Amino acid sequence: MTILYWILIFLATFCFMEFMAWFTHKYIMHGFLWSLHKDHHKKDHGSWWERNDFFFIFYAAVSIGCFIGWQYYGFWAGLPIGLGIFAYGLTYFLVHDIFIHQRFKIFRSANNWYAKGIRRAHKIHHKHLGKEKGECFGMLLPPLKYFKK
Repeated sequence: MTILYWILIFLATFCFMEFMAWFTHKYIMHGFLWSLHKDHHKKDHGSWWERNDFFFIFYAAVSIGCFIGWQYYGFWAGLPIGLGIFAYGLTYFLVHDIFIHQRFKIFRSANNWYAKGIRRAHKIHHKHLGKEKGECFGMLLPPLKYFKK
């Protein structure tokens, strides 16, 4: 039964992270921490590293904290929560940074309906270079209007 709980908590955490991606992006990245996120919209340097990457470090620290809580402090749900955050972060990195922004030149030829929808939604978001008026949504499930044929 414990394994079933871990699987359910992992899946719930992974899905909750889509909400957190939307919330963080709309209210934090395009809010009071715009100074860290703005170089993602308008690159003002020549480095592969963006100040925006600090958000990955934050979520990695939360995931690691869950693993530590599970391993050393008896927080039994820490393992599936930490794995759910990690799995979402890995998926986000693959879809957003590698597939959409091509920070590493792989997955370039994917051209199915989902790939087109994700690219279309992200292009609309990046149409605005400033803090205001940037449509914000989760990364893996943007609004269905972007998935037209």
